[in-house]
Amino acid sequence: MLKASNLSKRYADNLIFHKVNLTLNSGERVGLVGPNGCGKSTLLRILTGEETPDTGSVHFTMPNVRLGYLPQALAYDPDAAIQDVLAGMETTDEPYLAARVEELAQRLAHGAEEERVTVEHEYAGAVERLAQASNALPAHIIERVLAGLGLDHVDRSTPVCWLSGGQKTRLGLAKILLQNPSLLLLDEPTNHLDIVALEWLEGYLRQYQGAMLIVSHDRTFLDGTVTQILELDPLTHMAQVYPGNYTAYAQSKERERAKHRQAYNEQQEWINRMESTVRGLKGHARKIEHETIAFYPRKRAKKVARQAVVQQKRIERLLESEERIERPQLTWKMKLEFVNTLPSGQDVLLLEGLGKRYGEHVLFENADLILRKEERIALVGPNGSGKTTLLRMIMGKEPATVGRVQLGANVRVGYFSQEQENLDWTLTPLETVRKASALTETEARSFLHFFLFAGDDVFVPVGSLSYGERARLALGVLVLRGCNLLLLDEPINHLDIPSRENFERALATYEGTVMAVVHDRYFIEHFSTGVWAIEQQTIRRYVDLGDLRRGSTREL
Repeated sequence: MLKASNLSKRYADNLIFHKVNLTLNSGERVGLVGPNGCGKSTLLRILTGEETPDTGSVHFTMPNVRLGYLPQALAYDPDAAIQDVLAGMETTDEPYLAARVEELAQRLAHGAEEERVTVEHEYAGAVERLAQASNALPAHIIERVLAGLGLDHVDRSTPVCWLSGGQKTRLGLAKILLQNPSLLLLDEPTNHLDIVALEWLEGYLRQYQGAMLIVSHDRTFLDGTVTQILELDPLTHMAQVYPGNYTAYAQSKERERAKHRQAYNEQQEWINRMESTVRGLKGHARKIEHETIAFYPRKRAKKVARQAVVQQKRIERLLESEERIERPQLTWKMKLEFVNTLPSGQDVLLLEGLGKRYGEHVLFENADLILRKEERIALVGPNGSGKTTLLRMIMGKEPATVGRVQLGANVRVGYFSQEQENLDWTLTPLETVRKASALTETEARSFLHFFLFAGDDVFVPVGSLSYGERARLALGVLVLRGCNLLLLDEPINHLDIPSRENFERALATYEGTVMAVVHDRYFIEHFSTGVWAIEQQTIRRYVDLGDLRRGSTREL
């Protein structure tokens, strides 16, 4: 269906990828993975024809391939409403169009010659509109897709410009799915989807009969939708295919890393033995020369010295050849070490009869919950249900409508905001860290190095950093402040998979208490000790996601 051969792309002196090959056949489901900046979105744009490669080619191996492409940044007509975006997808006009085609056909057969050109033009247009209508979907299918993506409650006459960024993404995704393309190219379709919408989309794509290439940082989503992984390696700038879903790929990568480490260590041991032998031979030769001036012993010393030279040449040839094994490199993108965490009381947070409303709109009410020391709670709920509002209420930045929020003894709260409003965008990372701590400049630069701020990066204004860079800096500030309750609002939403995995690994060593708003089910299942769900206008506690799906609350 799609074949890409020897694709290479660079921007100025920056090589993005090199000699990438991809074959995508009907029914194949491929996940495209790699760290941010390795070229995933660029590759998709080249496959769709929006960009041209420096070398290589892309062509479709089947005629009339219907392509559905979801970019990360969607552009809509500023005057368009939702109904305009979805126009032509319902079959309501098909009977009228069929009758119109028949009428025009009769006029062509029996009408006056002088109007023939006009009628032919109208006939061609009516036939094209009928063909489009014939490919459209029944209204109930459209409603099912919109409901699955959480857009069914939004009035169709709503201007697109009024929608949130997440709603615009879901609208674009709905339009593509409803077009029923034979080839889907999706660039991070899981962004802005809550857990219900994520699981609905997974189920929808599992039934999809065409070919798919999906960029996603959601490991559970990839496990449920793809059967191959295409990895773009930022070190080699090349691509490699791995069979199976994301979990199978991760296991294969770990086996590769273990094999690489073993081969590197064995080669280093051989080099060390050879260098030790060389040193021994040279030392023996020098010792003989220093102990005697006799001809035969000194002749033997020269022979020993030549043996040392031969062995040294063997080492040098290996180091200069393709058989040399490079030192395994760390591929993860963050290092977090939470230090100086002060102990809190056993009851960290208490919600008593808590409720929040805006006018007549109730977010939640009658919430009675306790957050205990060292718990790791995932806060979930549909978009707009009040998750961020609850975190702001705990921080004291938002008043309760009814009830109260009470922090426990010795609780020191650290808040990670989606908007990263706790950062001063006029400061540099170095100034930010020194403002938050008593570190010297040398200590601050060393600390920032763990968060991938090296060299002149520490002098870039915060406002000029990417979202991911600001996220790393915000987390670093929480580390320095020694908080024992972390309130994290979508902390991993814009992180790639390596960064997510190492964020989880680092956070697992944190000794305090965590409440995190997350939609990443892998993160929830592997990290959290419980789930708080905002649903049906209240907040309930569940043991895990499985418990949430079954709807059985935990008695505490």
